[in-house]
Amino acid sequence: MIAIPQGEIRLRDDRKKKSWVSKVDAFQMSKYLITQEVYSEVMSVAPSTFFGLKRPVESITWFDAIRFCNALSELSGSEKCYFINADSESVDIVNGANGYRLPSDAEWEYSCRANSTLVQYGNIEDIAWYEGNSNQTTHEVGQKLPNGFGLFDMLGNVWEWCWDLYDPEIYGAYRIFRGGGWSDSSRGCLASNRRRSHPRYAIDDLGFRVAKSEKKST
Repeated sequence: MIAIPQGEIRLRDDRKKKSWVSKVDAFQMSKYLITQEVYSEVMSVAPSTFFGLKRPVESITWFDAIRFCNALSELSGSEKCYFINADSESVDIVNGANGYRLPSDAEWEYSCRANSTLVQYGNIEDIAWYEGNSNQTTHEVGQKLPNGFGLFDMLGNVWEWCWDLYDPEIYGAYRIFRGGGWSDSSRGCLASNRRRSHPRYAIDDLGFRVAKSEKKST
């Protein structure tokens, strides 16, 4: 896990033609995408299309990622961050819990940019697996250059689920995912690029990484 300092980020949604500023508290973000090895150890299943223990896990839903976070929290002796309603599969966040969770939309972009105003934190060939160099498959995590916070594969390789609903009034339960994947062009792998889908959606270029809140002094 990498410590991410507090700050703020200006977000923009081109579809809605809106921008806003979000404050980000200090938190921790996983240095790498969750790998197939880690996911299998925690969940005892191997859902990915492209096999490789050090490759990012993919072909998982948002609900799968939420369940993983709770399972990892339990294994590590931390408080679960999510309450999952067994009847409807609705999920509520447990305020103040110290366990593992998905990053928020604002936390993700803030961490990706790492105090840079650029939408790509380096030359795309050096930082990301994308359509132009991926050979139409995922790759082992950590092979490209990290960003300014020391995070790897924030762009390319696989998209990353975030916690947030996209636009409940129009899209209902759809959740946000970020970062671009192995099948996207360079223009798809941007810190500002935001997509959304149903929380039960799964595809072979969509995975996740985890976050953890810092303990607040009392």
